[in-house]
Amino acid sequence: MDARRSELGDFLRSRRQRLRPESVGLQATRRRRTPGLRREEVAELAGIGIDWYVRLEQGRSVNPSLATIDALARALRLGKAEHDHLRALARRGDRRPFQEEEVPDPIRRLVESLPNPAYITGRRWDVLAWNQTADEIFAFGRMADEDLNTLIIMLTKPASRRVFGPAWADEARRMVAMFRTTHDVWAGDPAFIDLLDRLRRDSPEFPGWWKAHDIRDVAAGQKRVVHPKKGVLHFEHASFQCNDEPGLKLVIYTPV
Repeated sequence: MDARRSELGDFLRSRRQRLRPESVGLQATRRRRTPGLRREEVAELAGIGIDWYVRLEQGRSVNPSLATIDALARALRLGKAEHDHLRALARRGDRRPFQEEEVPDPIRRLVESLPNPAYITGRRWDVLAWNQTADEIFAFGRMADEDLNTLIIMLTKPASRRVFGPAWADEARRMVAMFRTTHDVWAGDPAFIDLLDRLRRDSPEFPGWWKAHDIRDVAAGQKRVVHPKKGVLHFEHASFQCNDEPGLKLVIYTPV
């Protein structure tokens, strides 16, 4: 929980620093030496005590009510994804240490039978199973076990930059923002720490993107892939949660 409180404080601070005083009805002054709102301004807008808010930003041991969290979301002008994320970070309760999920045989056989590219990921975005058509596009079967993670593949493999071309940076940053919603509730877990350490070491862009603390919901969309043998491919993609194991997600790519 200490790590999660730290992420909660960092998230609040990042959103406070992004707001312009005039956007919340406050008069901008020349005396502001730091960007964004002051802590006391956020506390006043949310109708809570300044000391209480400071403790939240510092990641100290406080348990804000749902009403307080919602008031802060309104004060900080959070969107729905950010609001939901703030609620998740404030939720009480401990987690057991992360363990890599196992894909049940019926789900594995289902994925292998699908005609379009499809694969299964876990909570840490590890790639756990895939079918032949996905392997033809992404070459999962030729990767080392420790590399089978969608973030590692996207952010640290030169082939990914070639596959996505000019759109690589936008796609990679979008993935980081989506993963942040998962990471923060697992903050401090050794498996997630190891993943972040590797991304910071092997991806020049990752530290800056991570520091921004952007949040995005996982959503369906389109991707343009430049395959070395198949040429330019256009896909629509969507993900689905597995009822057998909520930590598993099925990702399917449909040719456009």
